[in-house]
Amino acid sequence: MNQIDVPSPPKPETEVSSLFRLLGTAHELEALVEAELALLGLSLAKVGVLRMLVEADEPVALSDLAERNCCVRSNITQLVDRLEADGLVRRVSDPEDRRVRRAELTGAGRTLIGQGLRVVAEQEESVAKMLTRDEAAALARVLERLSR
Repeated sequence: MNQIDVPSPPKPETEVSSLFRLLGTAHELEALVEAELALLGLSLAKVGVLRMLVEADEPVALSDLAERNCCVRSNITQLVDRLEADGLVRRVSDPEDRRVRRAELTGAGRTLIGQGLRVVAEQEESVAKMLTRDEAAALARVLERLSR
């Protein structure tokens, strides 16, 4: 009979516990940012789409928004539905292909994304204040390596 080799539980100071600490910290930071953005009626997902529209400076096809967000089109459709209901974006027809719908910022969307990005910047600054300059540089290098 073959035996299954079951690994022994990791020691508390191994990479696995570091991974859980990293994920837990990321979750806590995300929750803080989400709570601050919620005061404006925004979320990280909404800020992400609004930011893309600002950067594009022209209406963007929903399929392009989905691709840039690494998600399926139905998710972007629902998100744009909410943004449209909030008066932050509007759907417009593609001048070259009437089957394609594009999203563009409204004036209210342009104003609110500015406020949302300030909230994100303030939260980033708050985190940075917890670290020394060397720690912040080391964290940036580690995060860059992990994101590859």
